Amino acid sequence: MTGRTRMARTLDLNADLGEGIATSELTDAELDLALLDVVTSANVACGGHAGDDASMARVCEAAVERGVAIGAQVSYVDRAGFGRTRLDVAPADLVAQLLEHVHLLRTHARAAGGRVAYLKPHGALYNAAADDPAVADAVVGAVLADAEDHRQLPLLTLPGCVLALRARAAGIEVVAEAFADRAYTGEGRLVPRTFPGSVVHDPDAVVERVLRLERLGKVLSQDGTDVTVEARSVCLHSDTDGAVDLARRVRHALWSAGVLLVPFSAVR
Repeated sequence: MTGRTRMARTLDLNADLGEGIATSELTDAELDLALLDVVTSANVACGGHAGDDASMARVCEAAVERGVAIGAQVSYVDRAGFGRTRLDVAPADLVAQLLEHVHLLRTHARAAGGRVAYLKPHGALYNAAADDPAVADAVVGAVLADAEDHRQLPLLTLPGCVLALRARAAGIEVVAEAFADRAYTGEGRLVPRTFPGSVVHDPDAVVERVLRLERLGKVLSQDGTDVTVEARSVCLHSDTDGAVDLARRVRHALWSAGVLLVPFSAVR
């Protein structure tokens, strides 16, 4: 059941934080804090493609202060390529790397008085796990191995992808997400960033896409067909100029439409 069909319409907004990204107007720390005033879930970079002890501590503390859910944004160990290049990593090694990142973030979340509430792959790992069973199984294996007190972290990923199917088969909660400013293929996958038009830059178009997604559960693909995307969370990218203003516009538009914005981890 989606947020649209509940008596109270709810939706989660997530963004990637702690990645050391600055814009022409904001430092990386200022950008993180500004977005934490908008989103309801924070995908915190925990050492693979970006992030360090200082950034994790800072984001976790600010997230707890604002009631924003903390998620582990895991990735290939690829700081030079920002996690956007697929790597050939043995499954056992990938599981170990992901576990190391989650455990490190959990230390900072606990120190801030919070907890890690979910896991979301980043970049190339996100896309590889969406289609490759071996990579998906490694991500699932990390979630299963990480389970504390028999509680497994929910997985935030594309609806209907291989990772979602493998995770559900293993008894892991899957939370479907959509992307506010990324183009979709007719098969419901994200258009690769190397392709023209992979990112939607028009703020009005982004806001309209999100409102239509929330209202109808559909997004217009790059080939002009409607794709059904039953999402409980919408990702707002943080790595472009104007990201904060766009996030604020999306939040205001949803609020004006009567949508309650809450962390998906708080809605069961």
